[in-house]
Amino acid sequence: MADHNAPSNNVHDLVEKNVGALIVLICVAISFATLVEIVPLFFQQELNDPKADARLDMKPLTALQMEGRDVYIREGCHVCHSQMIRPLRAETERYGHYSIAAESAWDHPFLWGSKRTGPDLARIGQKYSNDWHRAHLINPRDVVPESNMPGYPWLAENKLTGELTAKKLEVFRNFGVPYTDADIAGAAQSVKGKTEMEALIAYLQQLGTAIKERR
Repeated sequence: MADHNAPSNNVHDLVEKNVGALIVLICVAISFATLVEIVPLFFQQELNDPKADARLDMKPLTALQMEGRDVYIREGCHVCHSQMIRPLRAETERYGHYSIAAESAWDHPFLWGSKRTGPDLARIGQKYSNDWHRAHLINPRDVVPESNMPGYPWLAENKLTGELTAKKLEVFRNFGVPYTDADIAGAAQSVKGKTEMEALIAYLQQLGTAIKERR
């Protein structure tokens, strides 16, 4: 009869029972994965200079789109909507071309998301009219009867002051986004008096439009 209490010579068992060795090996595995999957991205020209990617026509967000992006974050849109289409047939047939890393190079922070209570928005730009988006944001069920998304009617009433818009563009320029002095100087005036609804729609309408072949 086998003695189940006898010391095991199985390497797997030895590692599992030795917490210290298990932690070390986990760290080694994570380090190896980082070297293989992440470090090479640092040396891709397309990520350091998105304009170098021939598949894209990258342009920085306008001042109004930048304000819309902040509204998108403030209202928690990224909690229910992702902006990352995976290279899977089920996703590309529904949403369009899979997401390209360089598309997010100027995005700080990334808004890829991890949950889809609502559909992915990575290719939503120019898919619907501004009027459709306005109606959808005020009362989603007016255009999508089965929607469980809340309405955001106050966005049509809240006006932008532009007080911090230029500063936002300056910060992003420090991140490497190619804003010019003229872009920054005219930022406040270009958004002053616009509504948060207009800003959010402007942001949504540019999502995914940088890629030349959208299918």
